[in-house]
Amino acid sequence: MVLFDEDPVILIKATTDQFKGQPDRDSISRISSSLSQLQNARQLRLNDHHATIKQLSRRLNNLHSQIGFEEERHDAGKHASEMLRMDTEKFRIAKGVSDAEVETERLGSDLASLRSQLDVLEKEGVEGGRRVGGEAEDEIVLKLSVYRSLGIDVSQDASTGDFNRAVIRNTSKGDVTVIDVEGKSRSSQADQFWASM
Repeated sequence: MVLFDEDPVILIKATTDQFKGQPDRDSISRISSSLSQLQNARQLRLNDHHATIKQLSRRLNNLHSQIGFEEERHDAGKHASEMLRMDTEKFRIAKGVSDAEVETERLGSDLASLRSQLDVLEKEGVEGGRRVGGEAEDEIVLKLSVYRSLGIDVSQDASTGDFNRAVIRNTSKGDVTVIDVEGKSRSSQADQFWASM
């Protein structure tokens, strides 16, 4: 047995006093506190995530229910039939518009041709450009026959002998238009005639 000059208790106390354990204990305390705070923060985040997941799950279930309801209500055959009907109507309207454009162009061409012919007749007169004195009445008769062929009758003023009114009968529209031509230019008269026809 080893004999010590001093009491072993004193030696052990002196030895333990040489170790600085308080800083280590403080560090361990700080670490424990930090771990506790991290654990609390982690738990809070987990709680938030769980609440968010529950909310999203409820929304997903609602959307699934709505989709199921709409799928039950949806009639694929009726939808296809309606789409076919709308396509047919669309093509019918497009064809009508195309036909109307073609007819408009044709009528515009006819109108321009008739106006040109009328202008030529008015410029040339009865004798094809050779106006002979004393035959103005024949020129008036020719103009009257052209107007009548277009459905236009002219009215002569009994007091002055001038032709001051035109009566236009539009059989396609079923109406009659009376135009006062006195004091108007030939182009203005022609525009009114064609607009009424």
